Amino acid sequence: MADKDDKNPLDSSRRTMIRTGLVAGGMFGFGFAMVPIYNVFCKVTGLNGKTDPNPYKYDAEKAQVDTSRTIKVQFVATKNTAMSWDFKPTVTEIKVHPGQVGELDFIARNPTDARMIGQAIPSVTPFQATNFLHKVECFCFTTQTLEAGEEKVMPLRIIVDQALPRHITKLTLSYTLFDVTSMGERTLAS
Repeated sequence: MADKDDKNPLDSSRRTMIRTGLVAGGMFGFGFAMVPIYNVFCKVTGLNGKTDPNPYKYDAEKAQVDTSRTIKVQFVATKNTAMSWDFKPTVTEIKVHPGQVGELDFIARNPTDARMIGQAIPSVTPFQATNFLHKVECFCFTTQTLEAGEEKVMPLRIIVDQALPRHITKLTLSYTLFDVTSMGERTLAS
């Protein structure tokens, strides 16, 4: 008579394989969902300068430039490990007066032999300045598609708000570029 605690080794192996497959599938799915989840998280918490889904509207007639202060804005470009593009700002810093429009470009180049879609995620430091650096025009508002070997100049227009606390004299605007080709292809196919 067989003991009730004896298990069929095939059933045990099958359960292990199913669990492993579910965990692997979940991890794979989570990897594709990270950018949209991160965007939602940042909009809810205000992290990384994503506090308002609507871009700042610059009104030149109402704008007042505070020439009594000069703010240094530094620019940093990084890539997620899965992103193969070349990505950099044309200048690493600019000086602006609060209320003045700061203009520069970022350059992205796809060195691969395949069409790719990228998404840049911004981050502002110091954190207290997040709500005072407004992106009037930014390549981060939408995904960027580059064909194989294509290079694109992507404009960035920013305004440092006049209400920026006086003790903050330097800001850093960082962008991390992610490869979202798989997500973009699924959206285009729908």
